[in-house]
Amino acid sequence: MKKTLYLKFVLAYVIFGFFSFIVVATFSSSLINERVKSENAESLYAEASMVSKTYAAELYNNEITIESAYHQLHALGTYLSSTIWLVNPSGTVLVNSDKQPDVANPQIIDNFTPSITADSYYTTGDFFGEYEQNMLIIFSPITSNYKIQGYVIIAKPISLLNEQGNGYLTIMYITMVLLLLLSLIILLFFTEMFYIPLRKVIYATEQYASGNMHYEFTVESSDEMGYLAGTLNYMASEIARSEDNQKKFVANVSHDFRSPLTSIKGYLEAMLDGTIPPEMHEKYLHIVLNETERLTKLTNSLLQLNNLNTKGMVLEKSVFDMNQVIRDTVATFEGSCEQRQISIALTLTGNVMHVVGDKSKIQQVLYNLLDNAIKFSHNNSTITIETREKKNKLFVSVKDTGIGIPKDSLNLIFDRFYKTDLSRGKDKKGTGLGLSIAKEIIHSHGENINVISTEGVGTEFIFTIARAEDDDEDEDEEDAVVSTEKNNK
Repeated sequence: MKKTLYLKFVLAYVIFGFFSFIVVATFSSSLINERVKSENAESLYAEASMVSKTYAAELYNNEITIESAYHQLHALGTYLSSTIWLVNPSGTVLVNSDKQPDVANPQIIDNFTPSITADSYYTTGDFFGEYEQNMLIIFSPITSNYKIQGYVIIAKPISLLNEQGNGYLTIMYITMVLLLLLSLIILLFFTEMFYIPLRKVIYATEQYASGNMHYEFTVESSDEMGYLAGTLNYMASEIARSEDNQKKFVANVSHDFRSPLTSIKGYLEAMLDGTIPPEMHEKYLHIVLNETERLTKLTNSLLQLNNLNTKGMVLEKSVFDMNQVIRDTVATFEGSCEQRQISIALTLTGNVMHVVGDKSKIQQVLYNLLDNAIKFSHNNSTITIETREKKNKLFVSVKDTGIGIPKDSLNLIFDRFYKTDLSRGKDKKGTGLGLSIAKEIIHSHGENINVISTEGVGTEFIFTIARAEDDDEDEDEEDAVVSTEKNNK
């Protein structure tokens, strides 16, 4: 790919340069030759005008001889690489700078007429058959007493003009070739600069395609190539993180399914082979039933979490009393709290606090948070549930004084199957999915959930929910401590 694209750049430039050179050479040749002819005609006309006012005028006024005029014009003609003629209107040649004058037998030009220049002062041709090659011919009249006495004619070979034009063209062609080569070198240099980061990107994508998602590379550039490199690095890190999470997920699911299945198999085999006597069957059948309930709970949680991720959560939003939901949820834990002498203290804002959300799902969040708080609280301790208003939000806090969460685990507790007790010894009945489900529910409401914890001190979970706009109830704080004994009543 690199070579193909690289060669495409170079080949396209070479083809473009070649055709550009052909086009410029084709049009510039005629333009430059025409320009050279025009400039020479203008320059020679100035010389002819000077001759008509000096040497020719002096000759016609008999101030100098024909011989003297010949020598002067011969020198000037040699300097101009041209032939200078002094011709009468009738075509009689007085002076030809290339020939010694013959006064007795002057040269006569047949069919001579100055009108061959039309409206211009110059023309091209063989000068009435006097030359065998094409010439640039300049006419300048010699006037005296407002009459044309003759003409100064300067003839210069077109071949000399072509040589001059070819010299200009050669210089131009050499300059063009040098510029094309220089620009090609610059193109190759910048193309190579472009391909250095591109090769890094290509190699990185090959590494990612082979499964090496931990490969990292840098491109020292702030343009699109640098942005692409950063995006690829981020993509690879996210894929690597996803793969790591998937591996952990499989390991955790395998562990959480294997443990109860092993227990169930062991107890059933023991009852079948008589290791467990018949009178003990009821006890162990209850254990087997508990393990199957645990598997059912785990399966249902997995299905629920999968539906949240694949189909999205369907919310049935309504206005409900958050305080009542909290009280109802607390009531479901009276039995477990009574067994461990755990009290639940409620510090709620107002008697009634209307919020907007899916009531059943918010109650599930509270249930999961309170269930965790009870599991990891010490006996004879207190769990506090508090609500606080802030603008259009209600902040709900569930705080315990239990074992706390290690600092390095705080960022992981919302991951699926993550448990701070990696051996699963502390929480044998938990699935490790409760907090993941709670997070998904809160985020589907467009709200946030956070955790604050200190190991050995306790943990506090805080989530937000939108208040109802028409909530005009009193906002006096109501403090209540609900103990297990009061709940039993």
